[in-house]
Amino acid sequence: MKAFIILFLSLSSFYVVAKPYEVGNIPFDLIGKDIDGSEIRISDFKGKVVIVSFWASWCGPCRKELPVLSGIQKNATTEKLQVISINIDENRKVFKKITEILTGTQMKLVSDAQHRIGKKYGVQGIPHMVIINADGKVAAVHIGYGESQLPELINQINEIWHNKPNS
Repeated sequence: MKAFIILFLSLSSFYVVAKPYEVGNIPFDLIGKDIDGSEIRISDFKGKVVIVSFWASWCGPCRKELPVLSGIQKNATTEKLQVISINIDENRKVFKKITEILTGTQMKLVSDAQHRIGKKYGVQGIPHMVIINADGKVAAVHIGYGESQLPELINQINEIWHNKPNS
């Protein structure tokens, strides 16, 4: 019995998900790779507000959020704000099909099929959004929100964006 407990504890440590970020934390830099295989890092967007959103195609609220985030990205331009949309737990074939549907968006689309980045960000449910201010610190975290909360999120993003340094 004692050997079983030790084995269980040692194996369970491989599957530990970090605690979700809190306001003021500095997020993990490497986000992953886009469809072209280019690495995406938070530090690539220094001085900009960055929205990192974790989602999956089977998640209804996530599908409703994507066009909203795409619209935010389009209106704010990539000079001031960058949306990074991370598809989790879905294979490369599904991710490629999704990127074809979202052609023309200025959002960065990233695949996290093995949920490695999601674990570092503390993602345990989706949608999961982390808003990073222009100083590179977490300004807000939203987990498991629905369509009715999107207007509130948009207001918060605008507030963070308008309060960025040197704006």
